[in-house]
Amino acid sequence: MTDHTELFRFPKRTERIGDGQLTWQGDLTADQARVSQELIATFDERRDRLLWAVTGAGKTEMLFPLLAHALAKQAQIAIVSPRVDVILELAPRLQQAFVNTPIAILYGGQHEVIESSLVLATTHQLLRFYHAFDLVIVDEVDAFPYATVPMLDRAVHQASVGPIIYLTATPSNAMLRAVQHQKLAVSYLARRFHQFPLPKPQVKLISTGLPTRAHYKMIEKMLITRQLLFFVPHIEQLAPLQTWFKQQGIDCQTVHANDPERQPKVAAFRAGDFPVLVTTTILERGVTIARCAVIVWQADAALFSTSALVQMAGRAGRSADSPDDPVIYYAKHYTSAIHQARRQIHQMNRRPTP
Repeated sequence: MTDHTELFRFPKRTERIGDGQLTWQGDLTADQARVSQELIATFDERRDRLLWAVTGAGKTEMLFPLLAHALAKQAQIAIVSPRVDVILELAPRLQQAFVNTPIAILYGGQHEVIESSLVLATTHQLLRFYHAFDLVIVDEVDAFPYATVPMLDRAVHQASVGPIIYLTATPSNAMLRAVQHQKLAVSYLARRFHQFPLPKPQVKLISTGLPTRAHYKMIEKMLITRQLLFFVPHIEQLAPLQTWFKQQGIDCQTVHANDPERQPKVAAFRAGDFPVLVTTTILERGVTIARCAVIVWQADAALFSTSALVQMAGRAGRSADSPDDPVIYYAKHYTSAIHQARRQIHQMNRRPTP
């Protein structure tokens, strides 16, 4: 594109595509229902809102009544996230909840475009829209690259003519200041849908680059009843760790942001086809696995921020029949980020829901 390129703008759609009826048959808890009603009021009052909910609180299900309400009013809706993994996780859940409403799914490499009043997309895709949506929902608003690329925030505001709802378990300081100064409404949910507390990470010291025989014994015990997400800070660590796991007789796959096989590997892991997935922070969000332990290897790495450590720990304990999945931070040094992550999880578990 150059300054001589001609651009064309199409007018905002005004009619609804599909019947917009909610076909989801589940029930919300009392706290989830309270938050859901607050979201509906936010849409009607055209106010921006932060939904600050712990990982596993059921944010997606809390959106369903809001989406049905907005679609009934002929609204055009965009649900966006910085991470394509989040989009791919949300897509089947939304399609099952709104069976008779087509959903446009947009991300890099996806070229199918369908007519829809409900768009599910990565935040980059909103650069293509101008004043197109009556409601924009930004999931994982604190995630990379949205949190560090102002252009993406401008794209969200440029695409919207109505309220913006932000979803996260780890809001930024800037967002919390906006709440404090009453520039942004907030809904808070401190408990997961199953009402059990978040698993609190253990911290164990390491002195080697690869796990030892003692680590193998502990991992072997975990894998009797669970799968394992094994997080590392650097891509270069994936291959040696995969070799180590295979030497122990444990089937293992690896993924990272530029892995062309990432999506099928994650789908296979979710289906239980293999027990261990070694990954970079690309899977710190947007992946829900029942009965899944979490190990963060070299948790003291500078790359692992407090919010990243909280999010990685949040992959554990998602299932009501296994709410206490183990979470272990392995590190050479007990860093401020590790301390703050454990403190934040402890505070979430103690904080009452309004």
